[in-house]
Amino acid sequence: MKSKIHEYLLKLNNKVMSKTIKKQVMLKMACTAFTLISAMAFAQNNSNAQNNFIRDGFMFEFGLGGGIISIEDNAGPQGFDDVQGGGTFPELKLGYMLNNRLAITVSAPGMIYTFNDNDRHFGGIIPSVQYWVKDRWWIHGGAGLAIDSPALYDIKDNVNDDWNTGIAVMASTGYEVYRKNKFALNVQSKVLLGGVKLDNNIDRDAVQFSLGIGFSWF
Repeated sequence: MKSKIHEYLLKLNNKVMSKTIKKQVMLKMACTAFTLISAMAFAQNNSNAQNNFIRDGFMFEFGLGGGIISIEDNAGPQGFDDVQGGGTFPELKLGYMLNNRLAITVSAPGMIYTFNDNDRHFGGIIPSVQYWVKDRWWIHGGAGLAIDSPALYDIKDNVNDDWNTGIAVMASTGYEVYRKNKFALNVQSKVLLGGVKLDNNIDRDAVQFSLGIGFSWF
């Protein structure tokens, strides 16, 4: 009996350590991406120090990219703990410029993952704020509704048709590499953390990190 208890405790400890390591790796990757984009921003020469790109009125952005997502269920033997690669298309952002550097936005980030041979999407609808720290470099973040749903192309009646909601937080940063008239092309990185409540009092948590490009109009 003691041997079985000891074996169970070892397995539990290994599982906890595995989850911790995965989260640490993802956070380190996110910090590295944020640092690289920040370095690009501060590397602007003095001739570009002044803001010479006019942003006003409504803004719209869609993005595409890829990254990794870590999913955790507390459903016991039916749960899962996995790190997967996934795509982030499409990601949408709507907003309004309060001035040339500050915008209030609503974002719809998310990523595809696979569960029981079905494709699902973990994302959200996030009220947020975007601020241009430098002429081309911006930071963006907020909190809102997390949504765990079937991928729109893989909905199956009574198999993969459940929609679950909860709370999510998001932080991102980006750098505008090309601008013309009212259009800007940026490279960006994003971190999304969220949790939803499933049936039978099951919790599903997700951490996702992505790199991509955004197409913005002001």
